[in-house]
Amino acid sequence: MTANLPSRTHVAKPLCALLLAIALPGSAMATSFRSIESAQAPSAQGGYSQAVRVDGVQSLVYVSGQIPVDRAGAVPADFDAQCRLVWANVQHQLAAAGLGLDDVIKVTTYLGSREHAARNSAIRREVLGERRPALTVVIAGIYDPAWLLEIEVVAAVTRPEPGAAP
Repeated sequence: MTANLPSRTHVAKPLCALLLAIALPGSAMATSFRSIESAQAPSAQGGYSQAVRVDGVQSLVYVSGQIPVDRAGAVPADFDAQCRLVWANVQHQLAAAGLGLDDVIKVTTYLGSREHAARNSAIRREVLGERRPALTVVIAGIYDPAWLLEIEVVAAVTRPEPGAAP
């Protein structure tokens, strides 16, 4: 089996930028998040970006799929309550990494049924507000039949971790 590895150019440019930032004390990479929308492809239909360009990132945080289970192990019965709980769990994981929803650049949502797509979209828009991360929604069999959805995110770290060495 052959692995799909990035090209040397693809790896070299970000690596050079990182090495320059390390090699030049006092220099800082400016961080920017920019929504990308190609005129040659369909536009995003509701509350997300087709692509997101992030420059000047120190690292990425991958939040595993968060499930609709609270600390006591309870699972709400209805979709809206499950969706809000999953988003709360996502926010708790981000906070544990010193991040928040403003740092999210990619969301992947797994829905147990297409019937929940409209409510999922509405609640996601409510939670994210004006934020527009890249988004994928997959209709899939979820691990536990009581769970109606699962959400994973990728967040960009744009500032040093508190207490980390410079």
